[in-house]
Amino acid sequence: MGRSKRYTQAVTSIDRAKLYPIEEAVGLLKNMPSGKFDESVDLAINLGVDPKHADQMVRGAVVLPHGTGKSMRVLVFAKGDKEAEAVAAGADYVGGEELAKKITEEGWMEFDRVIASPDMMGVVGRLGKVLGPRGLMPNPKLGTVTPNVGQAVEEQKAGKIEYRVDKNGNIHCAIGKHSFTAEQLRDNASALVTALVKAKPAASKGVYMRTLALSTTMGPSVVIEPGSASAPAPA
Repeated sequence: MGRSKRYTQAVTSIDRAKLYPIEEAVGLLKNMPSGKFDESVDLAINLGVDPKHADQMVRGAVVLPHGTGKSMRVLVFAKGDKEAEAVAAGADYVGGEELAKKITEEGWMEFDRVIASPDMMGVVGRLGKVLGPRGLMPNPKLGTVTPNVGQAVEEQKAGKIEYRVDKNGNIHCAIGKHSFTAEQLRDNASALVTALVKAKPAASKGVYMRTLALSTTMGPSVVIEPGSASAPAPA
């Protein structure tokens, strides 16, 4: 498949043999020609883990300091005081059996995240075959099954992202938009990498953070020097 003139132009600014410090990588990305829409900025990371072993699975969530640039539609399964708490926090949809029925019978999926209070998991559990394959099933480890539904909603609205290593040890996450400032992209990338470092399984041996690459939706990737991504931003 042929590459666009814009892509080819962007490639010429990158030294493929170089590992760039995070600040320089973000600067290169910001200087690349932009598309007709505000492209997402993605961070791809290869970890030194073998996800076939349960004790080397890396999965979690982190709130990006500057959000993702995307509005998140949050569905909350809750009742009583927890329902009121979710509404006050800005949830887009809140309910119980009636929402579960809408999903199963009407195929309704107009939401990006699902949160549930623990007492509603009897209802939500029946949606596993629908929500699970889409990565939407609430999970206590990700903070989406919690009695603190208000806080969970606020975190999702603020830019909380989930990460999970695939079978090849890779993690891909959107960390912002091309329109973000260099500092915002740097901060968001650092937040994700720092979270992954903290999530390193004890069973992982050798080099853990193998490769990191930053790219826009339609642009080439810039390979980052791993140690620079989790370091504090320069004063």
